[in-house]
Amino acid sequence: MRHLYERIDRDPRFHALARRRSLLGWGLGCAVLVAYYSFILAIAFAPQLLARRLADDTVLTVGIAAGLGVIGFSVALTGVYVWRANRTFDRLNAEIVDDAMRGAEDPHAV
Repeated sequence: MRHLYERIDRDPRFHALARRRSLLGWGLGCAVLVAYYSFILAIAFAPQLLARRLADDTVLTVGIAAGLGVIGFSVALTGVYVWRANRTFDRLNAEIVDDAMRGAEDPHAV
């Protein structure tokens, strides 16, 4: 089993996949943090803006809509990651593992 892991680790596609997955994860994570901390800063420094009603005949405020927007944005970015993982990352991962398994079965493979 250790040889399988070594084969995978030597595959440049594995390192490219790990780098792409990491960049996507960090990028989406940073986007969520920017949205969240922007909302928190708005609460701290512009509470009067967030306290405005969306319409005269409703109790919903800009702050409630913004908070739901941050939650929805986070859920949407999670969906983006899952879509990308299922569409690209999983296929590449399976190819890398399959090639490593085939090489492990070949007694002449290095």
